[in-house]
Parts: sequence; C-alpha cells; structure tokens
Amino acid sequence: MSEIRAAIASARSVVVKIGSSAVTSMVGGLDLGRLNLLADALEARMRAGSDVVVVSSGAVGAGLAPLGLTHRPRDLATKQAAASVGQLALAHAWGTSFARYGRTVGQVLLTADDIARRTQHRNAQRTLDRLRALHAVAVVNENDTVATTELRFGDNDRLAALVSHLVGADALVLLSDVDGLYDGDPRKGGATLIPEVNSPEDLDGVVAGSGGALGTGGMASKLSAARLAADSGVPVLLAAASDAATALATADVGTVFAARPHRMSARKFWVRHAADTQGAIHLDAGAVSAVVERRRSLLPAGITQVVGRFYGGDVVALVAPDERPVARGVVAYDSTEIEDMLGRSTSELPADMQRPVVHADDLVTL
Repeated sequence: MSEIRAAIASARSVVVKIGSSAVTSMVGGLDLGRLNLLADALEARMRAGSDVVVVSSGAVGAGLAPLGLTHRPRDLATKQAAASVGQLALAHAWGTSFARYGRTVGQVLLTADDIARRTQHRNAQRTLDRLRALHAVAVVNENDTVATTELRFGDNDRLAALVSHLVGADALVLLSDVDGLYDGDPRKGGATLIPEVNSPEDLDGVVAGSGGALGTGGMASKLSAARLAADSGVPVLLAAASDAATALATADVGTVFAARPHRMSARKFWVRHAADTQGAIHLDAGAVSAVVERRRSLLPAGITQVVGRFYGGDVVALVAPDERPVARGVVAYDSTEIEDMLGRSTSELPADMQRPVVHADDLVTL
C-alpha cells in the first residue's frame, strides 16, 4: 500500500462526499437500499475510530419523482422547488439509516456566502466542530433552496473540499459513479486508470468530462476539488460509491491525490479558495516581484490603480501590469483611502496609514 493510501486509511478525521447518482435514481427518487449500504460503510469507519463528516448530494434528485418531474430541471426556480422537497426526504433518510446504529444526524446547509464571508465561515466551522464533539453525524449539503446563482459552489465536490479544510480533516473521500481518474473517457474504451497523482505532471493529457443527468459535477469538478483539497494539505481518494466499504476501510481502490507537504493555514486557505474578491489593486512590476517572488507585504508605492469599491478587511485581487491576477489578500484600507495613497512611500503618509496595504501574512500568490 502506498503512503498516500495508508494515510487516508488511517486518517482520524475524514470528510466523505457522496454524489447524487449514489443515492438517487431518475425513476424512483431516493434509493434507500444504496443509501443504507453507504451508511453501513460510514458507520464501520466511525467504529474504527475516525471522525466522519458527510457531504451528501441528492436533494434535487430526491425531489424529482415526488414532483412528477422526469429530468433534472434547468431553470433555477424548478431546481430549487425540487431541492425543497428532496432535502427533507434526504435528511430523513440519513437520519433513519444512522438511527439503526443509535446515531443522531445533524443537517448543515451551506451557501457560498457562508464560506466566502469570514464571520459565517467561522460560525460554520464551530457548528460542525460542536456536532462532532456531541457525537452526532454532520450531513452537509448546499442550501439549494436559497442559492441565488445557477452554479453557486459549482457542485458538492468543491463544497466537500472546502469543508475538509474547514473542519481540519486528515483526508477527503469523493464517492460517486466513477471508480477513479482515467486518462480518457472510460465509456469509450481504451482509457487507463491513474492510480496515484503526486504532482501536476501526472495529469498531463488527462481529459475530464462534465456531469451526468442527476448531478452538476463530473470528472472535471472532481479533479478540481481533489486538487483544491490536496493543495491545502488534505490527501484525497476518488472512488466509486459501490466500493465505499473498501474505500473507507483500506483505501485500496480508485485514485489517490497526494497532499502538499505543509498544510495551508486556515486564514490563507480562506483567502485563496473560499473568499470572494471585492475589487482589484493593480501593481507595477517592482511590486509584483516583491509580492510574488519575495513574499513581501504590499506597500502603496507599488500600486498604480484601484478598481472597484471595497473596505478594510475585504479580500481583493492583486493584478500585474499585463492584467494577470497574481495574488489575493486581505486589504487594510478602504478603496477610497488607497486611491489617496497611490505611488507614495510609507514615510510620506500619516502615522495611522503606514501599515502595509496588504500584509504578507494575509496574502497568497496564485
């Protein structure tokens, strides 16, 4: 067994994402038999000593049959209506299934705004931590009924990657209708399974497709989520839901993704992956070199332009002279204040404005 698989198999804290196709069908809605088998595998992992958070898709799929819908809706209103019906059924199904083992389930519905805003981000983190401390099984899903944009998180694969860092997980397991990452479309034949991804070079030539009929994900979203989690220091296993028992026991199936050697701090991860940017600050070449190559704080002397309206504490994009975003960071001043500081050295500014515009500790390069 490789070191990555061993690390996932022995991980103390695990986030497990379950795809729509693993728990629903287009004809009958929720597939309780398959859901129970997944709960059995999750229970076995918890009894082995791991802390498990479940990210469960399937709300929209679970609501199709009860509403008489024969295909996943494309318009947002119908999709949210299906989610409102399906989310209730999905939560009840997980609660009933885990009740067989005397476990209590807590439902946690999140929107992109809950992750993007630092206050809600911390509140979600505390809620999940408390549920685990009380020995309840946290079942997380996107709050489809109130999300205001079509893609929102994009899919629950990305949500699972963000949650894995949010709770400080030691591993992320993505379970769906695919049994791993291939170098092509396995449905067309001739594709080869990639058992382990240790670096971006291992993905050269890989073609990833979009989602299926019941979900919004697909291999492209799973690959993106796996790389996001691995970049933050969390190893990832991508496997078929039908192999859940093995995936959650020995991790000896599917494709694993190696984590970066050093885990990114929660604040820097939030800045890089979770927070929305509220504006942009354009830099000259010298400032780009200082920020990107030497990892220095951003000072007013290197700023050439301010774009958008933002306030101190917001996350902004830092843009190079060629219009390429090179970093993001938490800004110390309002946009109107920075406009008055453009190109000036720190010594020329009043004492209360001599802090860096973006401190190195609050800055991540892209």
